[in-house]
Amino acid sequence: MFSLLVTLLPIAVILVMLIVFKKPADISGIVGWLAVSLVAFFFFQTSGEVLLRSTASGLIKSFSVSLIVATSLLQMAYMEKTGALKRIIIFIKTLATENKAVQIMMINIGFGTLMVAVGATPVSLLPPILLAMGYSTYVAIALPAIGYDSLCTYALLGAPIVVFVDVANGFLGKGHEITLSQAGSIFFLFLPIVSTLIGLCMLWIVGRGPAIKAGLAPCLISGAVIGIVSYFTNHYDNLVVLTGVLSGLAVILAMVLYLLFTGRKVINKSVLTPEEVDYARTHPLWKALMPWALLIVLILALNLPQQSFEYLYKTMTMSISGLSADGRPIPTRFLWNAYTWIFVSTLLSIPFIRPSMPQIKESLQTWWKRAPRPVFSAAIFFAIGEVMNMSGYNMAYNANQAAPQFLTSSMVKVLADFSAHAFHNAYGAVVSFIGLFGGFITGSEASTIAMFAKYTMTTASNLNWGLKGLIIATAGLAFGGGLASVISPAKLQNAAASIDKLGEENQVIRIAFIFSLILTTVTSLAVVGLLYIHGI
Repeated sequence: MFSLLVTLLPIAVILVMLIVFKKPADISGIVGWLAVSLVAFFFFQTSGEVLLRSTASGLIKSFSVSLIVATSLLQMAYMEKTGALKRIIIFIKTLATENKAVQIMMINIGFGTLMVAVGATPVSLLPPILLAMGYSTYVAIALPAIGYDSLCTYALLGAPIVVFVDVANGFLGKGHEITLSQAGSIFFLFLPIVSTLIGLCMLWIVGRGPAIKAGLAPCLISGAVIGIVSYFTNHYDNLVVLTGVLSGLAVILAMVLYLLFTGRKVINKSVLTPEEVDYARTHPLWKALMPWALLIVLILALNLPQQSFEYLYKTMTMSISGLSADGRPIPTRFLWNAYTWIFVSTLLSIPFIRPSMPQIKESLQTWWKRAPRPVFSAAIFFAIGEVMNMSGYNMAYNANQAAPQFLTSSMVKVLADFSAHAFHNAYGAVVSFIGLFGGFITGSEASTIAMFAKYTMTTASNLNWGLKGLIIATAGLAFGGGLASVISPAKLQNAAASIDKLGEENQVIRIAFIFSLILTTVTSLAVVGLLYIHGI
Protein backbone atom coordinates (compact mmCIF):
# COMPACT_ATOMS: atom_id res chain seq x y z
CA MET A 1 0.00 0.00 0.00
CA PHE A 2 2.89 2.37 0.77
CA SER A 3 4.34 1.80 -2.72
CA LEU A 4 0.97 2.63 -4.24
CA LEU A 5 0.64 5.86 -2.24
CA VAL A 6 4.10 7.15 -3.18
CA THR A 7 3.46 6.18 -6.81
CA LEU A 8 0.26 8.23 -6.84
CA LEU A 9 1.94 11.18 -5.11
CA PRO A 10 3.41 12.83 -8.27
CA ILE A 11 0.07 12.50 -10.06
CA ALA A 12 -1.65 14.10 -7.08
CA VAL A 13 0.93 16.92 -7.14
CA ILE A 14 0.16 17.64 -10.81
CA LEU A 15 -3.57 17.62 -10.09
CA VAL A 16 -3.18 20.06 -7.18
CA MET A 17 -1.04 22.36 -9.33
CA LEU A 18 -3.71 22.41 -12.06
CA ILE A 19 -6.87 22.65 -9.96
CA VAL A 20 -5.91 24.26 -6.64
CA PHE A 21 -3.11 26.60 -7.71
CA LYS A 22 -4.48 26.97 -11.29
CA LYS A 23 -1.01 26.72 -12.81
CA PRO A 24 -0.62 26.13 -16.57
CA ALA A 25 0.31 22.72 -17.97
CA ASP A 26 4.00 23.52 -18.48
CA ILE A 27 4.54 24.67 -14.88
CA SER A 28 2.47 21.79 -13.50
CA GLY A 29 4.44 19.40 -15.71
CA ILE A 30 7.87 20.51 -14.49
CA VAL A 31 6.75 20.26 -10.85
CA GLY A 32 5.30 16.83 -11.62
CA TRP A 33 8.59 15.75 -13.20
CA LEU A 34 10.51 16.85 -10.12
CA ALA A 35 8.06 14.97 -7.89
CA VAL A 36 8.19 11.75 -9.93
CA SER A 37 12.00 11.92 -10.10
CA LEU A 38 12.31 12.33 -6.31
CA VAL A 39 9.89 9.47 -5.68
CA ALA A 40 11.74 7.24 -8.17
CA PHE A 41 15.12 8.11 -6.62
CA PHE A 42 14.23 7.75 -2.92
CA PHE A 43 11.59 5.02 -2.96
CA PHE A 44 12.27 2.95 -6.10
CA GLN A 45 16.09 2.78 -6.01
CA THR A 46 16.41 4.59 -9.33
CA SER A 47 19.87 5.95 -10.04
CA GLY A 48 20.48 9.50 -11.20
CA GLU A 49 21.76 8.18 -14.53
CA VAL A 50 18.52 6.27 -15.16
CA LEU A 51 16.50 9.38 -14.30
CA LEU A 52 18.49 11.55 -16.72
CA ARG A 53 18.43 8.96 -19.50
CA SER A 54 14.70 8.35 -19.04
CA THR A 55 13.98 12.08 -19.12
CA ALA A 56 16.04 12.53 -22.30
CA SER A 57 14.34 9.49 -23.88
CA GLY A 58 10.91 10.85 -23.03
CA LEU A 59 11.71 14.24 -24.55
CA ILE A 60 12.91 12.62 -27.77
CA LYS A 61 9.88 10.30 -27.91
CA SER A 62 7.68 13.41 -27.65
CA PHE A 63 8.96 14.78 -30.97
CA SER A 64 6.01 13.28 -32.87
CA VAL A 65 3.82 15.65 -30.84
CA SER A 66 5.99 18.49 -29.51
CA LEU A 67 7.70 19.30 -32.83
CA ILE A 68 4.35 19.15 -34.63
CA VAL A 69 3.07 21.72 -32.13
CA ALA A 70 6.16 23.87 -32.86
CA THR A 71 5.92 23.69 -36.66
CA SER A 72 2.12 24.04 -36.81
CA LEU A 73 2.27 27.16 -34.64
CA LEU A 74 4.92 28.55 -37.01
CA GLN A 75 2.70 27.82 -40.00
CA MET A 76 -0.34 29.38 -38.34
CA ALA A 77 1.62 32.53 -37.41
CA TYR A 78 2.89 32.77 -40.99
CA MET A 79 -0.63 32.40 -42.45
CA GLU A 80 -2.00 34.93 -39.98
CA LYS A 81 0.60 37.62 -40.63
CA THR A 82 0.50 37.22 -44.42
CA GLY A 83 -3.29 37.55 -44.51
CA ALA A 84 -3.84 34.00 -45.77
CA LEU A 85 -5.78 33.03 -42.67
CA LYS A 86 -8.06 36.07 -42.99
CA ARG A 87 -8.91 35.06 -46.57
CA ILE A 88 -9.72 31.49 -45.48
CA ILE A 89 -11.97 32.78 -42.69
CA ILE A 90 -13.88 34.91 -45.20
CA PHE A 91 -14.43 31.84 -47.37
CA ILE A 92 -15.57 29.59 -44.53
CA LYS A 93 -18.01 32.29 -43.42
CA THR A 94 -19.94 31.76 -46.67
CA LEU A 95 -20.42 27.99 -46.27
CA ALA A 96 -23.80 26.33 -45.59
CA THR A 97 -25.42 29.51 -44.28
CA GLU A 98 -28.95 28.13 -44.87
CA ASN A 99 -28.51 25.02 -42.71
CA LYS A 100 -26.84 25.50 -39.32
CA ALA A 101 -26.58 21.77 -38.59
CA VAL A 102 -24.74 21.10 -41.85
CA GLN A 103 -22.57 24.15 -41.19
CA ILE A 104 -21.63 22.81 -37.76
CA MET A 105 -20.78 19.33 -39.09
CA MET A 106 -18.89 20.71 -42.07
CA ILE A 107 -16.80 23.22 -40.13
CA ASN A 108 -16.27 21.64 -36.71
CA ILE A 109 -16.09 17.95 -37.59
CA GLY A 110 -15.12 18.00 -41.29
CA PHE A 111 -12.80 21.00 -41.50
CA GLY A 112 -11.75 20.77 -37.82
CA THR A 113 -10.79 17.10 -38.16
CA LEU A 114 -8.92 17.74 -41.41
CA MET A 115 -6.98 20.62 -39.90
CA VAL A 116 -6.00 18.88 -36.67
CA ALA A 117 -4.95 15.85 -38.73
CA VAL A 118 -2.38 17.93 -40.61
CA GLY A 119 -1.19 19.83 -37.54
CA ALA A 120 -3.40 22.92 -37.23
CA THR A 121 -5.20 23.72 -33.98
CA PRO A 122 -9.00 24.04 -34.23
CA VAL A 123 -9.30 25.65 -30.79
CA SER A 124 -7.18 28.54 -32.10
CA LEU A 125 -8.40 28.60 -35.69
CA LEU A 126 -12.18 28.10 -35.45
CA PRO A 127 -13.42 30.42 -32.64
CA PRO A 128 -12.79 33.64 -34.63
CA ILE A 129 -14.52 32.06 -37.64
CA LEU A 130 -17.58 31.01 -35.64
CA LEU A 131 -17.80 34.42 -33.97
CA ALA A 132 -17.64 36.12 -37.38
CA MET A 133 -20.44 33.83 -38.56
CA GLY A 134 -22.77 35.10 -35.84
CA TYR A 135 -22.41 32.40 -33.19
CA SER A 136 -22.25 33.45 -29.54
CA THR A 137 -18.99 33.60 -27.60
CA TYR A 138 -20.09 30.57 -25.59
CA VAL A 139 -20.74 28.51 -28.75
CA ALA A 140 -17.56 29.77 -30.47
CA ILE A 141 -15.46 28.48 -27.56
CA ALA A 142 -17.33 25.21 -26.98
CA LEU A 143 -17.79 23.80 -30.50
CA PRO A 144 -14.11 23.66 -31.60
CA ALA A 145 -13.06 22.09 -28.27
CA ILE A 146 -15.68 19.35 -28.66
CA GLY A 147 -15.85 18.94 -32.43
CA TYR A 148 -12.34 17.85 -33.30
CA ASP A 149 -12.44 15.16 -30.59
CA SER A 150 -14.35 13.01 -33.07
CA LEU A 151 -11.05 11.68 -34.42
CA CYS A 152 -8.61 12.87 -31.78
CA THR A 153 -6.64 9.60 -31.89
CA TYR A 154 -5.82 10.39 -35.51
CA ALA A 155 -4.81 14.02 -34.87
CA LEU A 156 -1.39 15.25 -35.97
CA LEU A 157 -1.19 12.55 -38.65
CA GLY A 158 -2.14 9.82 -36.22
CA ALA A 159 0.52 10.77 -33.65
CA PRO A 160 -1.41 9.20 -30.71
CA ILE A 161 -1.82 5.82 -32.42
CA VAL A 162 1.81 5.90 -33.59
CA VAL A 163 2.90 6.61 -30.00
CA PHE A 164 0.73 3.71 -28.84
CA VAL A 165 2.26 1.27 -31.35
CA ASP A 166 5.78 2.32 -30.32
CA VAL A 167 4.98 1.90 -26.61
CA ALA A 168 3.21 -1.42 -27.26
CA ASN A 169 6.12 -2.82 -29.27
CA GLY A 170 8.54 -1.80 -26.51
CA PHE A 171 6.29 -3.62 -24.03
CA LEU A 172 5.75 -6.74 -26.18
CA GLY A 173 9.41 -7.14 -27.13
CA LYS A 174 11.21 -8.12 -30.30
CA GLY A 175 9.45 -10.70 -32.41
CA HIS A 176 6.01 -9.83 -31.00
CA GLU A 177 5.55 -6.37 -32.52
CA ILE A 178 2.17 -5.15 -33.72
CA THR A 179 1.51 -3.04 -36.80
CA LEU A 180 -0.42 0.18 -37.21
CA SER A 181 -3.23 -1.69 -38.95
CA GLN A 182 -3.49 -4.22 -36.11
CA ALA A 183 -3.97 -1.38 -33.66
CA GLY A 184 -6.17 0.56 -36.07
CA SER A 185 -8.50 -2.41 -36.59
CA ILE A 186 -9.52 -2.02 -32.94
CA PHE A 187 -9.18 1.75 -32.50
CA PHE A 188 -11.45 2.64 -35.44
CA LEU A 189 -14.38 0.73 -33.90
CA PHE A 190 -14.85 3.59 -31.43
CA LEU A 191 -15.03 6.30 -34.11
CA PRO A 192 -18.60 6.07 -35.48
CA ILE A 193 -20.12 6.02 -31.97
CA VAL A 194 -17.95 8.81 -30.56
CA SER A 195 -18.22 10.98 -33.69
CA THR A 196 -22.01 10.76 -33.79
CA LEU A 197 -22.37 11.53 -30.09
CA ILE A 198 -20.02 14.51 -30.40
CA GLY A 199 -22.18 15.82 -33.24
CA LEU A 200 -25.26 15.52 -31.02
CA CYS A 201 -23.43 17.33 -28.19
CA MET A 202 -22.60 20.23 -30.52
CA LEU A 203 -26.20 20.49 -31.70
CA TRP A 204 -27.37 20.54 -28.06
CA ILE A 205 -24.98 23.40 -27.30
CA VAL A 206 -26.28 25.43 -30.23
CA GLY A 207 -30.01 24.86 -29.79
CA ARG A 208 -30.76 21.97 -27.43
CA GLY A 209 -33.61 19.61 -28.39
CA PRO A 210 -34.91 21.49 -31.47
CA ALA A 211 -31.39 21.73 -32.92
CA ILE A 212 -30.85 17.98 -32.43
CA LYS A 213 -34.16 17.22 -34.14
CA ALA A 214 -33.36 19.51 -37.08
CA GLY A 215 -29.77 18.32 -37.42
CA LEU A 216 -30.13 14.60 -36.73
CA ALA A 217 -29.73 13.56 -40.37
CA PRO A 218 -26.46 15.49 -41.02
CA CYS A 219 -25.12 14.27 -37.68
CA LEU A 220 -25.87 10.60 -38.44
CA ILE A 221 -24.46 10.97 -41.95
CA SER A 222 -21.21 12.45 -40.58
CA GLY A 223 -20.81 9.60 -38.10
CA ALA A 224 -21.54 6.99 -40.77
CA VAL A 225 -19.08 8.56 -43.23
CA ILE A 226 -16.33 8.57 -40.61
CA GLY A 227 -17.09 4.93 -39.81
CA ILE A 228 -16.89 3.87 -43.46
CA VAL A 229 -13.70 5.79 -44.23
CA SER A 230 -11.95 4.69 -41.04
CA TYR A 231 -12.92 1.05 -41.67
CA PHE A 232 -11.08 1.23 -44.97
CA THR A 233 -8.03 3.23 -43.83
CA ASN A 234 -7.36 1.15 -40.73
CA HIS A 235 -6.88 -2.03 -42.71
CA TYR A 236 -3.69 -0.70 -44.30
CA ASP A 237 -0.59 0.42 -42.41
CA ASN A 238 0.12 3.31 -44.78
CA LEU A 239 -3.46 4.63 -44.55
CA VAL A 240 -3.94 4.48 -40.76
CA VAL A 241 -2.20 7.83 -40.26
CA LEU A 242 -4.32 9.37 -43.04
CA THR A 243 -7.61 8.52 -41.29
CA GLY A 244 -8.11 12.06 -40.01
CA VAL A 245 -7.26 13.68 -43.34
CA LEU A 246 -9.50 11.41 -45.42
CA SER A 247 -12.37 11.39 -42.91
CA GLY A 248 -12.37 15.19 -42.68
CA LEU A 249 -12.45 15.53 -46.46
CA ALA A 250 -15.19 12.87 -46.70
CA VAL A 251 -17.42 14.65 -44.14
CA ILE A 252 -17.04 17.96 -46.00
CA LEU A 253 -17.94 16.25 -49.29
CA ALA A 254 -20.90 14.45 -47.70
CA MET A 255 -22.27 17.72 -46.31
CA VAL A 256 -21.87 19.44 -49.69
CA LEU A 257 -23.83 16.61 -51.35
CA TYR A 258 -26.48 16.82 -48.61
CA LEU A 259 -26.95 20.54 -49.27
CA LEU A 260 -27.23 19.99 -53.00
CA PHE A 261 -29.71 17.14 -52.47
CA THR A 262 -31.89 19.30 -50.21
CA GLY A 263 -31.76 22.29 -52.58
CA ARG A 264 -29.68 24.57 -50.32
CA LYS A 265 -26.77 26.79 -51.31
CA VAL A 266 -23.27 25.54 -50.54
CA ILE A 267 -21.69 29.01 -50.79
CA ASN A 268 -23.55 32.23 -50.02
CA LYS A 269 -21.46 35.38 -50.54
CA SER A 270 -24.30 37.70 -49.55
CA VAL A 271 -23.32 37.30 -45.87
CA LEU A 272 -20.01 39.10 -46.48
CA THR A 273 -19.43 42.76 -45.66
CA PRO A 274 -18.24 45.13 -48.45
CA GLU A 275 -14.76 45.12 -46.88
CA GLU A 276 -14.67 41.30 -46.92
CA VAL A 277 -15.81 41.22 -50.56
CA ASP A 278 -12.99 43.62 -51.50
CA TYR A 279 -10.44 41.57 -49.58
CA ALA A 280 -11.61 38.34 -51.24
CA ARG A 281 -11.36 39.99 -54.66
CA THR A 282 -7.74 41.07 -54.15
CA HIS A 283 -6.53 37.97 -52.31
CA PRO A 284 -7.10 34.71 -54.25
CA LEU A 285 -8.28 31.81 -52.11
CA TRP A 286 -5.98 29.30 -53.80
CA LYS A 287 -2.95 31.28 -52.66
CA ALA A 288 -4.19 31.47 -49.08
CA LEU A 289 -4.78 27.70 -49.01
CA MET A 290 -1.37 26.88 -50.50
CA PRO A 291 0.44 25.92 -47.22
CA TRP A 292 -2.29 23.43 -46.31
CA ALA A 293 -2.76 22.22 -49.89
CA LEU A 294 0.97 21.53 -50.25
CA LEU A 295 1.04 19.80 -46.89
CA ILE A 296 -1.87 17.50 -47.77
CA VAL A 297 -0.32 16.69 -51.17
CA LEU A 298 3.06 15.90 -49.56
CA ILE A 299 1.50 13.74 -46.86
CA LEU A 300 -0.58 11.79 -49.38
CA ALA A 301 2.40 11.38 -51.72
CA LEU A 302 4.56 9.97 -48.93
CA ASN A 303 1.98 7.66 -47.38
CA LEU A 304 -0.32 6.42 -50.16
CA PRO A 305 2.40 4.47 -52.04
CA GLN A 306 3.08 1.38 -49.91
CA GLN A 307 6.78 1.34 -50.78
CA SER A 308 7.27 4.96 -49.76
CA PHE A 309 5.50 4.42 -46.45
CA GLU A 310 7.41 1.20 -45.70
CA TYR A 311 10.74 2.91 -46.39
CA LEU A 312 10.13 6.10 -44.40
CA TYR A 313 8.22 4.55 -41.48
CA LYS A 314 9.96 1.19 -41.05
CA THR A 315 13.39 1.44 -42.69
CA MET A 316 14.46 5.08 -42.32
CA THR A 317 13.64 5.24 -38.61
CA MET A 318 16.69 7.50 -37.99
CA SER A 319 16.90 6.09 -34.46
CA ILE A 320 19.01 7.61 -31.68
CA SER A 321 21.10 4.93 -29.97
CA GLY A 322 23.03 4.83 -26.70
CA LEU A 323 20.78 7.24 -24.83
CA SER A 324 17.94 5.23 -23.29
CA ALA A 325 18.51 3.51 -19.94
CA ASP A 326 17.73 0.05 -21.35
CA GLY A 327 19.87 0.52 -24.44
CA ARG A 328 17.01 0.39 -26.95
CA PRO A 329 17.31 2.79 -29.92
CA ILE A 330 14.71 5.57 -30.03
CA PRO A 331 13.13 5.96 -33.50
CA THR A 332 12.54 9.54 -34.67
CA ARG A 333 11.28 8.89 -38.24
CA PHE A 334 12.39 12.41 -39.07
CA LEU A 335 11.66 12.05 -42.79
CA TRP A 336 8.20 10.56 -42.17
CA ASN A 337 6.83 12.57 -39.26
CA ALA A 338 4.44 15.41 -40.00
CA TYR A 339 6.55 18.14 -38.36
CA THR A 340 9.13 17.95 -41.15
CA TRP A 341 6.51 18.34 -43.87
CA ILE A 342 4.59 21.09 -42.08
CA PHE A 343 7.81 23.10 -42.12
CA VAL A 344 8.60 22.14 -45.73
CA SER A 345 5.08 23.03 -46.93
CA THR A 346 5.40 26.44 -45.25
CA LEU A 347 8.67 27.11 -47.08
CA LEU A 348 7.31 25.86 -50.42
CA SER A 349 4.32 28.21 -50.16
CA ILE A 350 6.53 31.32 -50.00
CA PRO A 351 6.82 31.77 -53.81
CA PHE A 352 3.01 31.67 -54.06
CA ILE A 353 2.08 33.89 -51.09
CA ARG A 354 5.12 36.17 -51.52
CA PRO A 355 5.33 37.52 -47.97
CA SER A 356 7.23 40.73 -47.32
CA MET A 357 10.26 40.73 -45.02
CA PRO A 358 8.30 42.55 -42.26
CA GLN A 359 5.59 39.85 -42.49
CA ILE A 360 8.19 37.08 -42.16
CA LYS A 361 9.76 38.88 -39.22
CA GLU A 362 6.37 39.32 -37.52
CA SER A 363 5.58 35.64 -38.14
CA LEU A 364 8.78 34.54 -36.42
CA GLN A 365 8.25 36.95 -33.52
CA THR A 366 4.67 35.73 -33.02
CA TRP A 367 5.80 32.10 -33.22
CA TRP A 368 8.54 32.67 -30.65
CA LYS A 369 6.01 34.28 -28.34
CA ARG A 370 3.45 31.46 -28.67
CA ALA A 371 5.43 28.26 -29.19
CA PRO A 372 7.86 27.53 -26.29
CA ARG A 373 5.33 26.82 -23.53
CA PRO A 374 2.92 24.54 -25.44
CA VAL A 375 5.89 22.71 -26.99
CA PHE A 376 7.39 22.13 -23.55
CA SER A 377 3.98 21.11 -22.16
CA ALA A 378 3.69 18.46 -24.86
CA ALA A 379 7.18 17.13 -24.12
CA ILE A 380 7.37 17.09 -20.32
CA PHE A 381 4.59 14.54 -19.80
CA PHE A 382 6.40 12.11 -22.10
CA ALA A 383 9.41 12.50 -19.79
CA ILE A 384 7.23 11.87 -16.71
CA GLY A 385 5.82 8.72 -18.30
CA GLU A 386 9.28 7.42 -19.19
CA VAL A 387 10.57 8.00 -15.64
CA MET A 388 7.58 6.09 -14.28
CA ASN A 389 8.20 3.26 -16.76
CA MET A 390 11.91 2.99 -15.96
CA SER A 391 11.80 3.61 -12.20
CA GLY A 392 13.79 0.92 -10.40
CA TYR A 393 15.64 -0.13 -13.57
CA ASN A 394 19.07 -1.67 -13.05
CA MET A 395 21.71 -0.26 -15.42
CA ALA A 396 23.90 -3.30 -14.71
CA TYR A 397 21.26 -5.64 -16.12
CA ASN A 398 22.40 -8.06 -18.79
CA ALA A 399 20.18 -10.80 -20.20
CA ASN A 400 23.04 -13.30 -19.92
CA GLN A 401 23.83 -12.48 -16.28
CA ALA A 402 22.05 -12.95 -13.00
CA ALA A 403 21.64 -9.22 -12.30
CA PRO A 404 17.94 -8.32 -12.00
CA GLN A 405 16.38 -6.09 -14.68
CA PHE A 406 14.57 -4.05 -12.04
CA LEU A 407 15.87 -3.55 -8.50
CA THR A 408 12.27 -2.94 -7.35
CA SER A 409 8.88 -3.08 -9.01
CA SER A 410 8.54 -0.01 -11.22
CA MET A 411 5.92 2.62 -10.49
CA VAL A 412 3.97 1.34 -13.48
CA LYS A 413 4.03 -2.24 -12.19
CA VAL A 414 2.82 -1.10 -8.76
CA LEU A 415 -0.17 0.66 -10.37
CA ALA A 416 -0.88 -2.28 -12.67
CA ASP A 417 -0.72 -4.89 -9.91
CA PHE A 418 -3.08 -2.88 -7.74
CA SER A 419 -5.51 -2.27 -10.61
CA ALA A 420 -5.61 -5.95 -11.57
CA HIS A 421 -6.23 -6.93 -7.94
CA ALA A 422 -8.80 -4.21 -7.24
CA PHE A 423 -10.84 -4.29 -10.46
CA HIS A 424 -10.25 -7.73 -11.97
CA ASN A 425 -12.17 -7.92 -15.27
CA ALA A 426 -14.09 -4.75 -14.34
CA TYR A 427 -10.92 -2.86 -15.28
CA GLY A 428 -12.34 -2.59 -18.80
CA ALA A 429 -15.15 -0.43 -17.43
CA VAL A 430 -12.82 2.08 -15.76
CA VAL A 431 -9.87 2.32 -18.15
CA SER A 432 -11.51 5.07 -20.25
CA PHE A 433 -11.99 7.17 -17.11
CA ILE A 434 -8.29 6.71 -16.34
CA GLY A 435 -7.67 8.08 -19.84
CA LEU A 436 -10.03 10.99 -19.17
CA PHE A 437 -8.09 11.77 -16.01
CA GLY A 438 -4.77 11.48 -17.86
CA GLY A 439 -5.98 13.73 -20.66
CA PHE A 440 -7.15 16.32 -18.16
CA ILE A 441 -3.80 16.58 -16.40
CA THR A 442 -1.61 16.34 -19.54
CA GLY A 443 -3.87 18.20 -21.99
CA SER A 444 -3.03 15.71 -24.75
CA GLU A 445 -4.11 12.23 -25.82
CA ALA A 446 -0.60 11.36 -27.00
CA SER A 447 0.82 12.47 -23.63
CA THR A 448 -1.82 10.36 -21.87
CA ILE A 449 -0.68 7.33 -23.87
CA ALA A 450 2.96 8.11 -23.07
CA MET A 451 2.17 8.28 -19.34
CA PHE A 452 -0.37 5.50 -18.88
CA ALA A 453 -0.23 3.07 -21.83
CA LYS A 454 2.41 0.80 -20.33
CA TYR A 455 0.47 0.73 -17.06
CA THR A 456 -2.71 -0.23 -18.95
CA MET A 457 -0.91 -2.92 -20.94
CA THR A 458 0.72 -4.33 -17.81
CA THR A 459 -2.67 -4.50 -16.10
CA ALA A 460 -4.21 -6.25 -19.14
CA SER A 461 -1.28 -8.68 -19.12
CA ASN A 462 -1.76 -9.38 -15.39
CA LEU A 463 -5.41 -10.17 -16.15
CA ASN A 464 -4.37 -12.55 -18.96
CA TRP A 465 -6.39 -10.65 -21.55
CA GLY A 466 -4.03 -11.45 -24.44
CA LEU A 467 -3.01 -9.17 -27.30
CA LYS A 468 -6.57 -8.27 -28.37
CA GLY A 469 -7.52 -7.32 -24.81
CA LEU A 470 -4.35 -5.28 -24.45
CA ILE A 471 -5.17 -3.26 -27.57
CA ILE A 472 -8.86 -2.85 -26.64
CA ALA A 473 -8.00 -1.62 -23.13
CA THR A 474 -5.42 0.84 -24.40
CA ALA A 475 -7.80 2.07 -27.11
CA GLY A 476 -10.28 2.84 -24.32
CA LEU A 477 -7.54 4.70 -22.45
CA ALA A 478 -6.62 6.64 -25.61
CA PHE A 479 -10.17 7.71 -26.43
CA GLY A 480 -10.75 8.71 -22.82
CA GLY A 481 -7.62 10.85 -23.06
CA GLY A 482 -8.88 12.39 -26.30
CA LEU A 483 -12.28 13.17 -24.84
CA ALA A 484 -10.56 15.09 -22.05
CA SER A 485 -9.93 17.86 -24.60
CA VAL A 486 -13.51 18.88 -23.89
CA ILE A 487 -12.56 19.77 -20.31
CA SER A 488 -8.88 20.59 -20.78
CA PRO A 489 -8.30 24.04 -19.20
CA ALA A 490 -5.43 24.68 -21.63
CA LYS A 491 -7.54 24.01 -24.74
CA LEU A 492 -10.57 25.97 -23.52
CA GLN A 493 -8.35 28.88 -22.53
CA ASN A 494 -6.71 28.72 -25.93
CA ALA A 495 -10.13 28.94 -27.60
CA ALA A 496 -11.18 31.86 -25.41
CA ALA A 497 -7.88 33.69 -25.91
CA SER A 498 -8.19 33.44 -29.70
CA ILE A 499 -11.26 35.74 -29.53
CA ASP A 500 -9.99 37.84 -26.59
CA LYS A 501 -12.59 36.41 -24.20
CA LEU A 502 -10.40 34.87 -21.50
CA GLY A 503 -12.48 33.89 -18.48
CA GLU A 504 -15.58 32.97 -20.46
CA GLU A 505 -14.29 29.42 -20.88
CA ASN A 506 -15.47 28.82 -17.30
CA GLN A 507 -19.08 28.82 -18.55
CA VAL A 508 -18.21 26.16 -21.12
CA ILE A 509 -16.41 23.80 -18.76
CA ARG A 510 -19.58 23.12 -16.74
CA ILE A 511 -21.56 21.66 -19.62
CA ALA A 512 -18.39 20.20 -21.17
CA PHE A 513 -17.76 18.23 -17.98
CA ILE A 514 -21.19 16.59 -18.26
CA PHE A 515 -20.61 15.76 -21.92
CA SER A 516 -17.17 14.31 -21.16
CA LEU A 517 -18.65 11.99 -18.53
CA ILE A 518 -21.40 10.84 -20.91
CA LEU A 519 -19.00 10.25 -23.79
CA THR A 520 -16.47 8.47 -21.57
CA THR A 521 -19.21 6.26 -20.14
CA VAL A 522 -20.24 5.25 -23.67
CA THR A 523 -16.58 4.59 -24.51
CA SER A 524 -16.31 2.39 -21.40
CA LEU A 525 -19.38 0.42 -22.47
CA ALA A 526 -17.76 -0.04 -25.89
CA VAL A 527 -14.60 -1.39 -24.22
CA VAL A 528 -16.63 -3.85 -22.15
CA GLY A 529 -18.61 -4.89 -25.22
CA LEU A 530 -15.50 -5.48 -27.33
CA LEU A 531 -13.86 -7.48 -24.54
CA TYR A 532 -16.99 -9.62 -24.32
CA ILE A 533 -17.15 -10.15 -28.10
CA HIS A 534 -13.54 -11.35 -28.07
CA GLY A 535 -14.25 -13.71 -25.20
CA ILE A 536 -12.33 -11.76 -22.58
